[in-house]
Amino acid sequence: MKATYIDYSDTASFSPTLLAYLANDEALRPFYGERPDLEGFRKQIELRQDFRHRALLVEQLTDQYGALLDEAPLVSANIQSLGDATTFTVTTGHQLNIFTGPLYFIFKIVTAIRLAKDLKAAYPAYDFVPVYWMATEDHDFAEINNTRVFGKKIMWDIPAVSGTGRMSTANIADTVKQYCNTFGLSANADRLKAIVEQAYLQELSLADATRRMVNELFKEAGLVIIDADRRAFKEVFIPAIRQDVLEEKSVKAIANTSASMEALGYQTQVHARDINFFYLTDDFRERIVRTDDGRFEVLHRDIFFSEAEIEAEIANYPERFSPNVVMRPLYEELILPNLAYIGGGAEIVYWLQLKANFNQYDVPFPILVPRNSAMITDDNVAGKVFRLDLTFKSIFKPLDALKSEYVRRHTKHRLNLRDEWMELNAIFGKIKLRTHKIDPTLSVSTEAVKARLKKAITSLEKKLLKADKRNHEDALIQIARLKDSLFPQGGLQERTENFASLYLKHGEQLIQELEKHFNPLDFKFTILY
Repeated sequence: MKATYIDYSDTASFSPTLLAYLANDEALRPFYGERPDLEGFRKQIELRQDFRHRALLVEQLTDQYGALLDEAPLVSANIQSLGDATTFTVTTGHQLNIFTGPLYFIFKIVTAIRLAKDLKAAYPAYDFVPVYWMATEDHDFAEINNTRVFGKKIMWDIPAVSGTGRMSTANIADTVKQYCNTFGLSANADRLKAIVEQAYLQELSLADATRRMVNELFKEAGLVIIDADRRAFKEVFIPAIRQDVLEEKSVKAIANTSASMEALGYQTQVHARDINFFYLTDDFRERIVRTDDGRFEVLHRDIFFSEAEIEAEIANYPERFSPNVVMRPLYEELILPNLAYIGGGAEIVYWLQLKANFNQYDVPFPILVPRNSAMITDDNVAGKVFRLDLTFKSIFKPLDALKSEYVRRHTKHRLNLRDEWMELNAIFGKIKLRTHKIDPTLSVSTEAVKARLKKAITSLEKKLLKADKRNHEDALIQIARLKDSLFPQGGLQERTENFASLYLKHGEQLIQELEKHFNPLDFKFTILY
């Protein structure tokens, strides 16, 4: 593949807060730790030297993978290396979207893989392991039970239960069939179908099925996949669970940070609650709230605890306490020797809200690295872009703007009435001078007439442009089709389409090409063709 790169700001697809972070806006400086550059990583390595849970991490990951490690030697080696004091992780996380969901799921993981390799090249005395954190405790099933291939929506339509990672895939066979039926006939189609069926048709949990599929796609890169819905990991988290639930320690720090960001004009993404934990069982995941009489209630379940009872519950059953979006990052950094979190634009913004909370729990804050964002097309489409006198930068403009610019560049007529308006403006200057001599108050009337005429001239220019568009109808239709193909449903390709359509075309080379062309610390939008 060939690659070209443009600034994120030129895509009109990312938030002002993310762009400010990438631009090193000084006003954002209090809300993050080290900068996402090689010098920042050198400092972060020093900061994470005292990580204490390596043996636990190796033991739990080895147990989670089980027999899968027999066919994934690089993954096995990376897991074992996490026991060494010179090994660190770079982590991305995402929900358990069926069949990996939208394309950016793949982009996140490839960014982590490439960043780990770049860090190894920069700091050869250390090892760096790419990690995918599965959001197994998340319960928003409607966000993950569908994907889109070749514009067709594939859905696993069953009732949601508990954290999605605990759901069984016993009844997903029809959905798997629908997904695989979009592949057609080819060697790549056979390969992808085998990966999907081996992952999802074994009646495993959704967490185990996701691990199998993602491992098969990325095991040659040594990607380590972690499921933190484990008692042994939660035991490490007990002090933070206790302080948040019993002392409501997190809400004030996060609320103060959010208010400070908003006062500076930055958007915020998440809202901290008084208690930032759910109560999790195999059957449900519900919020914990404090009642007016001082007890603790599990919403919608008629379960109540006194303060002493919930303190005992935390100590005896920490696995039942599931962090929400503002406490999950803290949990991640407690159980991983992590240097950086790789996330989408919205994720980076909500992590910016959390640094003060990390500080009060005395947990190192990771470097925030926006995931690589990309558009993938082919030479045929690229050729159309150039033949239509467009560029990969200009195609991000709205369709109407592209059409108007094309007509203005290729018209045989002069569509603006600027010269005529300058003549009329000069005439109005004379009229205004004459009316002022007769009656100074008539100057206002003259200006009103001039304004109405200016509005009429502008309207006439638009009509001229619209009329001339008919002379370029074929080219404008091609531009519209081009926009539709590159921006499905009017948005970025990566936010809509599943990776399957590209895998069918490129096979395993797809991931290799992404890794080759992604540059995680350059912060450019990548266009591949």
